[in-house]
Amino acid sequence: MGGKAANKAGYFDKLKTLLETYKSIFIVLVDNVSSQQMHEIRIALRGEGVVLMGKNTMVRRALKGFIADGSLPDVDRLLPHVKGNVGFVFTNADLKETRDKILSNRVAAPARAGAIAPLDVYIPAGNTGMEPGKTSFFQALGVPTKIARGTIEITTELKIVDKGNKVGPSEATLLNMLNISPFTYGMGISQIYDDGQTFEASVLDIEESQLLKAFGSAVNTIACISLAVGFPTTPSVMHSLVNSYKKVLAVAVESEYEWEGIEELKDRIKNPDKYAGSALAGGAAADAAPAKEEAAAEEEEEEDEDEDMGLDLFG
Repeated sequence: MGGKAANKAGYFDKLKTLLETYKSIFIVLVDNVSSQQMHEIRIALRGEGVVLMGKNTMVRRALKGFIADGSLPDVDRLLPHVKGNVGFVFTNADLKETRDKILSNRVAAPARAGAIAPLDVYIPAGNTGMEPGKTSFFQALGVPTKIARGTIEITTELKIVDKGNKVGPSEATLLNMLNISPFTYGMGISQIYDDGQTFEASVLDIEESQLLKAFGSAVNTIACISLAVGFPTTPSVMHSLVNSYKKVLAVAVESEYEWEGIEELKDRIKNPDKYAGSALAGGAAADAAPAKEEAAAEEEEEEDEDEDMGLDLFG
């Protein structure tokens, strides 16, 4: 009993140290992951992360203790995800890079009877190299075959296991006979805990441009609502100032009230003909430039034609 208590206390201390040392945690799924794979993943993460496994009951008890004594109040977000066959990968490294290392270690595995298929399984068309005596086995599973050169040949590709269904004994036997290992197994990622928040691994694939677009849309929405209800917020203040200034200008135009810079605006409104000449002159100057360029181009073209004619006459 003393040894078990000491081991439990040691595990609690180790878990607490890791929670205090690392800001990010991958909650990983370890179904069908072999001890050799675990060893290889630990090697791949050496210097960047630490893998910790443990019984769920013990992990939950430890987390509840850290929450109760106030030492790690934020870990309450981990509790709902400590279920099933899971473990922890602690890291302070780049989350995307760590995610890729966790998921990259996968090994091919044969189909076992009773296992849930993670994907659809097909038997490819082609010669199996098996003797004709085993034809009845293929027929029992509805696999189309023919005898070619004294061996069984599958004539059409056939799906024999649907994703999410259990692999039957006959299907598992046939796949093993054909040396087909349709599944790959490795760590999966259930959730990511980072700075007190949990989220799915798919969040790591969101590009910065998508975040900026979503942020911009949110800012515009806040500004519109703020302006509509008359409640000032940071996104709406600039719009409020501009709108207020427009109203002040409108009042100044309709009244005798003036300030520096408003005289020209009021004069333009009262005497539009006075400024029409300058606008036309500017437009004429702008039109004159392309006209000059066009005339120069035509003159240059005529010179080129004269040169060509001279060459044709004396060539």
